[in-house]
Amino acid sequence: MRMNPLRRYEKIMELLLAEREVTVAKLTEQLRVTGKTIREDLAKLEEKGLLARIHGGAVLAQENQLGILSPKPAAVPNEAERSETAAAAIALIGPHDVIALDGGRTTLEMARRLPDQPMTVVTNDLFILAELARKEQIRLVVPGGYQYRNMLIGSEAEAYIRKLNISKAFLSATGVHPTYGFTIYAGESVQLKRAWLETAKASYVVADHYKFGQAALFTFAKLSEVEAIITDSGIEAETAELFRQEGTHILIHGREGQS
Repeated sequence: MRMNPLRRYEKIMELLLAEREVTVAKLTEQLRVTGKTIREDLAKLEEKGLLARIHGGAVLAQENQLGILSPKPAAVPNEAERSETAAAAIALIGPHDVIALDGGRTTLEMARRLPDQPMTVVTNDLFILAELARKEQIRLVVPGGYQYRNMLIGSEAEAYIRKLNISKAFLSATGVHPTYGFTIYAGESVQLKRAWLETAKASYVVADHYKFGQAALFTFAKLSEVEAIITDSGIEAETAELFRQEGTHILIHGREGQS
């Protein structure tokens, strides 16, 4: 059965995110379509600003298009910004809270910083589970589903999440865009993110300032659907103001009274 175009786009971006550069020949072999089809796909993705075509293939258009990938022990970009964003998010969490941590590098940093005190954490990220398992006072809840990279996803997980009483959900995003909203590359994760968003009393997106103005393949929420975006102090005042004009609250690390 031939793969539909959206699925091909996602596979192309997955390869690009992993290898930074792909060739038409490799894509043709892996996706089992013609070179003409691949070149048309690359042209469409280039129109969206997701890649840049080069002779015989394509490269990432944006340096920080990292998506949801397994963290590697090697140098991880934007580590300082991620730490600030995580610290600002942790400030919103108190003892006995029931929170959800979506999969992602910033939410993993949140897990590392969470104090070992009585609270309930619901997560579908295997790395976050491993991190929090060492903290004896934190009760862990796993929604189930099937494994996709380091995530547990699927209709079973979504149905379970919707039965819970979650006070605060912290969601990751690849891009935060004034038109496209909150976006990611992995289409499989969209419905699970919707479940977190629609179930929690308050939902927040954690995103370092490099992600503002960026867009990925799939939108999982409009800017207006979250309580606030939590980010680091590197965000420019003009950028923050642009998003505020869209009706979005922004919480910036180290800045009191931001809205």
